[in-house]
Amino acid sequence: MAQLVCKDLALGYDGEVIQDKLNFEVAEGDYLCIVGENGSGKSTLMKTILGLTKPMGGEVLFDDGLTAKTIGYLPQQTVVQRDFPASVREIVLSGCQGRGQHRFFYSAEDKALAKKNMERMDIYDLRNRCYRELSGGQQQRVLLARALCATKKMLLLDEPVTGLDPKVASELYQLVEDINKKDHISVIMISHDIQAAVQYAKHILHVGGRTFYGTRDAYVNSALGRQFINFEAGEEA
Repeated sequence: MAQLVCKDLALGYDGEVIQDKLNFEVAEGDYLCIVGENGSGKSTLMKTILGLTKPMGGEVLFDDGLTAKTIGYLPQQTVVQRDFPASVREIVLSGCQGRGQHRFFYSAEDKALAKKNMERMDIYDLRNRCYRELSGGQQQRVLLARALCATKKMLLLDEPVTGLDPKVASELYQLVEDINKKDHISVIMISHDIQAAVQYAKHILHVGGRTFYGTRDAYVNSALGRQFINFEAGEEA
């Protein structure tokens, strides 16, 4: 069953279209990686799915009980956000805010869910620590636990390993894969790490001057995929 369908989607800002006629869907339990050049509209696409930015054309459709408000979102962090003066527990709990509308307190169920997700991300012993005192990898685990408190169906992750060393990045990728496989939570991830994208994704959406949507294997064997993968490998060499 398709949880998310984007039809003839046009993306842009300030009246300028940067990406046009995007067509793709995300089924329950899917793992979609969005790749492409800088400035091709990847983050704008994610914000459009979340309803934070209006499409300039086309439509975003939800099914299977999914809505923009029931998606767990892990955005790119800014310097200001990394310095946020709140405890780990407070930040993770804040992911429950969309679950109980018109409530000004957290329920016992919310607190139990936050505890469960902190334990799963192996950060429960950090629950009383200030977020800004943590390492980059620990902060991303906190934000992933928060996103899990917001959803049972889909995670949107915008460059979640940026700035992390290879070992910590690999651990985070493994956590996301575990969530996808064991909990059947769909994942949409923007990534500049093309090698990780083709390792973990089930489907690839390539945006930019040329577009592609299909299975990982089809992308790897496509002319666009081969060109982009070889280019990224050359950049890293």
